[in-house]
Amino acid sequence: MHVEILNNSQIEKIHEKSLEILGNTGFIVPHDEVLDRFKEFGALVDFKKRLVKVSPSIVNELIGKATKEFTIYGRDLSKKAEFGRGKRNYNSSAGQAFWIDNLGGSRRYPNLNDVEKATRFADVLNQINIPGAMSDPLDIPLEYRCFAVALKMIKNTAKPINFWFYDRKSAKFLNELLIILRGDKESAEKHPLFYPLFEPISPLSFPFHGIDLLFETCKLNLPVHIGPMAQMGVSAPPTIVGTLTQENAEILAAICITQLIREGLPICYGGICHAFDVRTAQIIFGGPEQAIYSIAMTQMGKFYGFPVYINVGLTDSKELDAQAGLESGITLALGASSGADIFGHMGICGMDQGASLDILAMQSEIISYVENVNRTLDVSEEAFFSNILHKVGPQGSFLKEPHTTKVIRKELWFPSLLDREGYDVWIKNGSSDMKKRCIEYKEATLKKYHPQPLDNTIEKELDKLYKKVRDELST
Repeated sequence: MHVEILNNSQIEKIHEKSLEILGNTGFIVPHDEVLDRFKEFGALVDFKKRLVKVSPSIVNELIGKATKEFTIYGRDLSKKAEFGRGKRNYNSSAGQAFWIDNLGGSRRYPNLNDVEKATRFADVLNQINIPGAMSDPLDIPLEYRCFAVALKMIKNTAKPINFWFYDRKSAKFLNELLIILRGDKESAEKHPLFYPLFEPISPLSFPFHGIDLLFETCKLNLPVHIGPMAQMGVSAPPTIVGTLTQENAEILAAICITQLIREGLPICYGGICHAFDVRTAQIIFGGPEQAIYSIAMTQMGKFYGFPVYINVGLTDSKELDAQAGLESGITLALGASSGADIFGHMGICGMDQGASLDILAMQSEIISYVENVNRTLDVSEEAFFSNILHKVGPQGSFLKEPHTTKVIRKELWFPSLLDREGYDVWIKNGSSDMKKRCIEYKEATLKKYHPQPLDNTIEKELDKLYKKVRDELST
């Protein structure tokens, strides 16, 4: 199943308009070393304004240098996420400013214990192959928060992980963490565990730390996910095509920056623009515009040959209700059918209103559903059941055939949380709704599940490094 919104001429026009923006309007780069590298590469650089303008030939040349396939690995190397190879990957949120224990209740600021819960829960969810921290723990100082989060996650999942990087100093220690985990620098570079998100600031600007930390992460050739969050009508033009074009230009500019820092850095194209609801003054996560953006941005990313990350499977609802299921399900189904490589960030309640493990449980079930819609059908000779059909004949029944029970268990998708019981059985079992089942599943999982433990020797080395990080980065 494959869906498209843009035709070839429309893709070409967005590409051309994006190059016009980069060559005529330009973009802000608040980093002297990168400005110098742009100048050396032939770009027009206004050092006073920190404004860069690049020609189409420069953009195309630098895009051509980027690596467009890569894999990240958990501490268990058999648990991996592949990009640019026709695989679909799913990550929970890298971190939210609020934590919601009970949907409909009050929010609170997250802490490091929430990172542990989120990581353990995602570790057991087969559909989430890249657990995210889901919380930005305010009990840890910002200067070394990313290291504390990464260490807590490594102890609670054997999968690849996703969290927010901060700056160059802390990124240096994250490199050391990865080298200790893998055993040596060569293995650390060969088997990346995580990646930074390089997020342009719409419109057409970049954060200093976002650029600067890449000078450290590139030493291990860590992949870079590029994802502006241009908002239609606020930080981008008030039209869908205008927002698509600006965001595409920002991503291309970011790719240029990465390749000037280290030629060949692996890149994931993150088309995660959003609409803005002028009535509520809120970003929109689950509207039809999000599906349009995601499909179109996937087409643009694939036009350049990159793996693509899109924001689908999300919801504007603050409750685990019909709206949440509708928005998460429709946008994810369309996004998965667009051919993107990774979808997220799962587990967000509403429009970045907070992190919820209950929402994550529901979205995990939706992912399982969507993945089964996208299965490859078996059209082998045996699958047609021709001999059995001939035996059963007109007006017969397949129920009594011994092969039916065996085969249909493999052919059917069986839900974990959705209800398919008869009405009387459902009443007898307590008339539970989806929200109740998600909560019960979450609570039972957190109570009984314990992840594969980290090697004791490695854990001691990492704890020792954490003490060094706190001592050196504390202000």
